[in-house]
Amino acid sequence: MAKAPQTDDETPKKTRRGASVMAWILMAMLIGGLGGFGVTNFGGSMTSIGSVGDQKIDVNDYARALRNQMNAYSQQMGQPMTFQMAQAFGLDRQVLQSVIDNAALDNEASRIGVSIGDAAVAEKLSAISAFKGVDGKLDKLVYDQVLKQNNMTKAGFESGIRSETARQILQAAVSTGLSAPDALTDTVTAWAAEQRGLSLLTLTEKSLATPLAEPDAAALQAYYTAHIADYTRPEAKRISYAALLPEDLAKDMPVDEAKLQQTYNERLSEFVVPEKRLVERLGFATEADAAAAKARLDAGESFEALVKERNLTLADVDLGDVTKSQLGAAGDAVYALSAPGVVGPLNSNVGPALFRMNAILAKQETTFEQAKPDLAKAQQLDAARKAIADKVNAIDDSLAGGASLADLAKEQAMVAGKTDYAKGAEDNDPITADKAFVAAADKLAEGDYPQAIVLSDGGVIAMQLDSTLPPTPRPFEAVKDKVAAAARAEALTAALKSEADRIKTAVDGGASLGSFGIVSRAAAMDRQGQLKDAPASVVTTAFEMSVNEVRVVQDQGYTAVLQLTSVEPAKMDAAATQQIRQTVASNAAKSIAEDALQLYTSAVTAEAGISLDQNAINAVNAQITN
Repeated sequence: MAKAPQTDDETPKKTRRGASVMAWILMAMLIGGLGGFGVTNFGGSMTSIGSVGDQKIDVNDYARALRNQMNAYSQQMGQPMTFQMAQAFGLDRQVLQSVIDNAALDNEASRIGVSIGDAAVAEKLSAISAFKGVDGKLDKLVYDQVLKQNNMTKAGFESGIRSETARQILQAAVSTGLSAPDALTDTVTAWAAEQRGLSLLTLTEKSLATPLAEPDAAALQAYYTAHIADYTRPEAKRISYAALLPEDLAKDMPVDEAKLQQTYNERLSEFVVPEKRLVERLGFATEADAAAAKARLDAGESFEALVKERNLTLADVDLGDVTKSQLGAAGDAVYALSAPGVVGPLNSNVGPALFRMNAILAKQETTFEQAKPDLAKAQQLDAARKAIADKVNAIDDSLAGGASLADLAKEQAMVAGKTDYAKGAEDNDPITADKAFVAAADKLAEGDYPQAIVLSDGGVIAMQLDSTLPPTPRPFEAVKDKVAAAARAEALTAALKSEADRIKTAVDGGASLGSFGIVSRAAAMDRQGQLKDAPASVVTTAFEMSVNEVRVVQDQGYTAVLQLTSVEPAKMDAAATQQIRQTVASNAAKSIAEDALQLYTSAVTAEAGISLDQNAINAVNAQITN
């Protein structure tokens, strides 16, 4: 059958080492009703993949955890994750380490006697929505059925809950209550809350004393040769195809005049737009207040000042483009204005108000005869798409019967063609712009049989790979304009750097930075500060400098001379600084707790000893691979 190819892969995010396997399982239950773990219970003599101390690592725990993580990443990427992909991302090793860590903590919890009773297990079971009946309470029949569907026993599942809860108790005992040392918190806070003042002279082409010379033909050819990689077409696929596109069929489709008129009438509001006004409305509590405000306007005060005085912005009072009827009782007065102005006080749904009219938008009308060509084209395209949809099955059948692309083109009145498609290339043929074409072409391999691919615009295409073309330099004449622009940009960057170096030398010698042009100044800026029209590297550089130091900053077409004017230590008692300190302390404590738990886990693992059955691990991996 015709298919729409899947989108490109996305790199999955890394999973934190040591995440709880049972937590994954419980989360899957809550979200998906425990459905679809996709791992068969191994059973038989192979019950574990190893042990930590006396604690066995159940083979099904590892299998479920790995499959569950692969399923999660599949959703993230938008396509199924294979085991080979999981290995490439290190997912199998992360999951293995996590079940080892959990086994180590379970072993230690058992050794020191940490456990929970039946009442606690029952409470946790009652909280799992997958096990609840229609009354919202734990339903034992549902509980049994869900576990059976997922190849899990009641004893095994409840044992997992006991282990998970005991493990959480142990983890909390190790990591709770840890805090960051004041010395660390204060040092980081002082660093983060420090403020600096700076002066910045931004240079542009107008800053150059001598106009930039345009590169001649020889210089352009030399630049092209030196940067040939930038003008080389990537490896391409030479693709033969047979396509049936809506625009190819549309011109021959009949036009139904009655339906055109009906469509025009249904969309009349698009073609006949009444006269409108751009209006702002400022409401007041009483008519007296509104009248007083109008008097201030008449005396010369600005409408913007009145808005600001009310702690509002122009966006707050903007009504947009409105018709006379939309203005209600104020419509006649506002529409009586022949030029921008303010009227009022007038009644409105927010009380007495002043209305400022900013522009008159004339009535716009597109007659049926004027709209007819576009309406007819849309009707024909729609008919063409329907006609193509009716042919998809026939195209599928022809391909399944072994028809070549040439045969298919003749049988189904399709257009045969060839294209050299290179992923991401700017000079690909127009047909390759369709997302469905791109998805199919990217995956097309030598020997693949043509399949009918439904395109995003409703067309259909079948394609095959003829050959793969090596990267090829584009002809100089084809990219001459781009070469000229790049060569000029490089020359301008060099010229601005030279001018910035000259200014820096002069300022280092005692000259004022302001004597070379308009300087932007910031009296106090922290590390998160931003400068308008300047890259973030300016602020980063400022925090690497000493007072009165001058540096040249260049970043992606931007050139400036930066002088640091002041360094203000963090005001540790200020409210803003205390907020920073609180965040620093919280994050540091969390990091310390995580490190402490990891060290503890490693220690109890080493003390108990690890034994892994690689054959069992390979068996699980092989089953998931298949």
